[in-house]
Amino acid sequence: MISIKSKNRLITLCVILIFGILLFLLGLGSTGLVDETPPLFATAGRAMSESGDWLTPKVNGINRFDKPPLIYWLMGIFYSLPNNEVWDSFGTISARLPSALSSLCLMLMIGDTIFCWPQKGDKKNFTSLVASLGFALSPLIIIWSRTAVSDALLCGNLGISLLLFWRRMASDRRDKCISPWIFLGLAILTKGPVALILAVLTISTFLLIQKDWLNLLEKIKPKRGLLILVLISLPWYILELIKEGKPFWDSFFGYHNFQRYISVVNNHTEPLWFFIYIMVIGSLPFTPFLFHGIFEAFKELITSLKKGCPHSESLFIYSLCWLGSVFIFFSISATKLPSYWLPATPAAAILISNSFIKLQNQKKAFSYLLIINLLILFGLSIAFFFSNIWLDLIDDPEMPNLASDLLSSGIIFKARLFSFAFSIIGIVLLLSRSLNTFLYLQIFLFFGQALLMPPIRKLGDTSRQLPLRNISKQILNSRKGGETLAMIGIRKPSLHFYSKQIVFYESSAEEGVVNLFERFNFERRINYQDKPNYDNESFLVVIDEYSSKEDHWSTIKHQKLGIHGIYNLWRIKKSDLNAQATNLLNNGFEANWRNKQLEKF
Repeated sequence: MISIKSKNRLITLCVILIFGILLFLLGLGSTGLVDETPPLFATAGRAMSESGDWLTPKVNGINRFDKPPLIYWLMGIFYSLPNNEVWDSFGTISARLPSALSSLCLMLMIGDTIFCWPQKGDKKNFTSLVASLGFALSPLIIIWSRTAVSDALLCGNLGISLLLFWRRMASDRRDKCISPWIFLGLAILTKGPVALILAVLTISTFLLIQKDWLNLLEKIKPKRGLLILVLISLPWYILELIKEGKPFWDSFFGYHNFQRYISVVNNHTEPLWFFIYIMVIGSLPFTPFLFHGIFEAFKELITSLKKGCPHSESLFIYSLCWLGSVFIFFSISATKLPSYWLPATPAAAILISNSFIKLQNQKKAFSYLLIINLLILFGLSIAFFFSNIWLDLIDDPEMPNLASDLLSSGIIFKARLFSFAFSIIGIVLLLSRSLNTFLYLQIFLFFGQALLMPPIRKLGDTSRQLPLRNISKQILNSRKGGETLAMIGIRKPSLHFYSKQIVFYESSAEEGVVNLFERFNFERRINYQDKPNYDNESFLVVIDEYSSKEDHWSTIKHQKLGIHGIYNLWRIKKSDLNAQATNLLNNGFEANWRNKQLEKF
């Protein structure tokens, strides 16, 4: 017979599962991929499925050593499912499912951990929902859980691993400790050594403040765990190093790991305090409760150092160590990106639930925090009401009509209405002085994002990606005799994804003409599916309207085949390209494509 506790646990997890499915899976394939990075991941995953080479990721005929293979393997498995092109017409469900499912699983793990390990004064059902929704409703999680990159998968595997490590240390069980090490191994296969570093920093920091740290360390079985890590994560690295040698070592370890940490890569330079901003943004609109939860966790930490604390009640101290490890590690990094904060979002959500618990006996403090919360919402309402001013400041060359499209679509009106309603409801609930107000506001925010995010995604897709899908269709219909394909100016990897052809990306500068001339002769690239005919007398060019006005491109004799958004499709004879390139060479311009590495994927 099932106990009441088991029934409540099952019901709570089912409610969290429903919220998660609606947040992460609903409408997952309704829009195309968003340039610039997701098409690179999706192409590599699809290439593995269609080529049968599951060892080396490849994009556009070039090896891609940006990330380890787990994200590509999972995408490739989904692309390999029967009738994939029927139920996944855009190719985006298969690419996004690894991110969405990993966030869903982590959301369930957060809720289950809070339910099974209630802290002092905890209302298990409510607090499980608060923590789970605190994670899922983070603006960062909402974005990256529907993005075809590896960040959400890293967050999911690493987050589940760290929660399982804590559950093991908090329990009295002495049996084998395997599952947390398995997920940590998968995290290393997702994004490399950074997963191991963050896990070691979090666990080491937690152990340092525990008097019986040797006993806790023994509980997680580090010797057996390291063996599991080696068996899961190391074989691919060894095989790839044997196969590719120095290029793999230099690209993966040298550029994408070591160089990113010690120097600024791709102009991603930010101040030392950058992740304070991201921490504030990543928990909106409940950021005040996060800072209160951090403050309360610090108080628990001080009490624990003085008097000790049962391990079963140390979840918030552990989460503080977790959040602090991510914050310090990436703040020191020279290259900083908002997505680097994702591994800290589970800890932030748990600390938000800490605020919820502590405020059960501090209703006055709860009122003050909610007032700050409502002021934030009023600020957003004012921003939306004056949107006509700041919308005119948007200057995106790829979406020149974005401001007018936003107004005509009704999205801005919905945002005004929602933010105003959110503020009013918050005031009404504030007067009730019920702590459950926090959960009610989360649920209201859940329905709000369901109202606002789909049309925003649809508008962005129509403005930015639909023209590229349409021009890719025309390329497939217009291509003759295996013509090569080039893209000039704005660089869009999704053109390669949708057309399934090798694309030579070049800048709109004069050197781009000379580069293209040389690359057609010396860089005869092929991939598993597309075998361009480099001896064909003509080639196809996708060129944006801004680049097409440059004299060195517009004066090349060309046939206009179509216009889609800001992109033009031309057919050019190679003899005409060669004549223009020769003229530019005679005027002192030189090819630089070997040094610029425009397609360093």
